Amino acid sequence: MPSKVLIVEDDPDIVDILSYNLKQADLKVTSVPDGSSALAEVKRRLPDLILLDLMLPKVDGLEVCRLLKGEPETKNVPIIMITAKGEEVDRIVGLELGADDYIIKPFSPREVVLRVRSVLKRSVANSQKEITAQIEANGVIIDIDRRQVNYKGKPINLTATEFDLLLILAKTPGRVFTRNLLMDLVWGQDYYGVDRTVDTHMSRLRQKLGGGGKNLQTVHGIGYRFKE
Repeated sequence: MPSKVLIVEDDPDIVDILSYNLKQADLKVTSVPDGSSALAEVKRRLPDLILLDLMLPKVDGLEVCRLLKGEPETKNVPIIMITAKGEEVDRIVGLELGADDYIIKPFSPREVVLRVRSVLKRSVANSQKEITAQIEANGVIIDIDRRQVNYKGKPINLTATEFDLLLILAKTPGRVFTRNLLMDLVWGQDYYGVDRTVDTHMSRLRQKLGGGGKNLQTVHGIGYRFKE
């Protein structure tokens, strides 16, 4: 069955371009012109992925993302933000709210299709990993229940914080996590630390993983991701 993609965009020309190219890629496409309609459509029929513009009538894209990621029924639906805003702060806010990727206008329709396929594939893989309670990626094996890690058969002794950092990143390979988001997820929102706290732990984690440390990639100016 084709994956269902919901386009949330108020520019009909962009909707037409996206719809045509996504349908050519054997995806089922629905579109709505504003944030309020998007929330209603997702509730009516859960999509497999959402292409979400930021500058929307009624309810803006960031608020739509925040609301969807805050609900148990919709928090795992992948969201790719499409925006004319290229400033770093907008990308960071979108990622911190839980967006899986972002594309800046003007864009190549082929690039959008490739990004959509990549995120959909990652979403399916993540669902399977949750079922097995074990993550295997690029030689790194994480046993979630036992909180044990090994790389190419060699046990890796990690602290609780290092394990949590690795697990968060490895659950969604390719997704960029900002330093602030990692601090909130691992240390808690009440922790008052600095960016260097995350950098120090990531450096130690890379050293302990040895060759597996190459999976932990720095995204300059933003944060970290686990290699796809």
